[in-house]
Amino acid sequence: MTAPSTTALYDVPGPHTRRRHRIYALAGTAVLLVLLGWIIYLLIHTGQFTYRKWMPFEYKGIQELLLNGLAGTLKAFGIAAVLSLALGGVLAAGRLSEHRPVRWVATLLVEFFRAMPVLVMIFFVFVALKVQPLPALVTGLTLYNGSVLAEVFRAGVNSVDRGQREAAYSLGLRKTQVMTSVLVPQGVRAMLPAIISQLVVALKDTSLGFLITYEEFLHAGKLIASNLDYDLPFIPVVMVISPIYIGMCMLLSWFANWVAKRERRSVKTRQVEVAAAEPAAPMPGDTRG
Repeated sequence: MTAPSTTALYDVPGPHTRRRHRIYALAGTAVLLVLLGWIIYLLIHTGQFTYRKWMPFEYKGIQELLLNGLAGTLKAFGIAAVLSLALGGVLAAGRLSEHRPVRWVATLLVEFFRAMPVLVMIFFVFVALKVQPLPALVTGLTLYNGSVLAEVFRAGVNSVDRGQREAAYSLGLRKTQVMTSVLVPQGVRAMLPAIISQLVVALKDTSLGFLITYEEFLHAGKLIASNLDYDLPFIPVVMVISPIYIGMCMLLSWFANWVAKRERRSVKTRQVEVAAAEPAAPMPGDTRG
């Protein structure tokens, strides 16, 4: 019987270890199934699946309320996402600037808005500046997520090999050309997962709008869940809203993976075949060969 092979990082598990891992997996699955069954039992025991609690979703007015709330969420997210990406690009350019005052100001703004809680910024704009709910929500989301994305952009640009920058400068390109034509296109591949993760955070943070009476998805669910006529259908509302939020986040992640695969198949990044070198013609006076 041959001994199990090894790798540079860990020993490949042998038959006893693999058997133990299967036992752990089965035990963990059993615990999760028991937990799920217990949760379902509690929901049934407390009457969360009764017709009275699910009856509101049959009415056209309730359906329109949810659809309008979903539209409000997507509207706030779309505006905040575009503005956050733009603000992040501007602040990242400032942090990468060769001019020290510009770099200091950009660094101060990034660190300040990253440290401030999103809810505090939203309330400040809404209460102190007396701004309408949608602009207040978008402003808070943009300032926070834009400052985080600025660090993502800066890290992505700095992750590109230094030789790429030096080669571009040796060709006579200006700094703007080096950034837009060499560093940013290569750094996007490293940035993309972090960018999408931050956009998912922005999508989920739109739910903070219900605290300033913005009519978004969670606000619509809150109005339905607090309805005494239907015995406070809180759990049914959560069971309807949560999968939609999860689905939107998964759709955003899927879109990011699609963009990444398309980028890898792009003509600009495709591998180019180079012809094999051929013997050069003999020089005049060369008596070799």
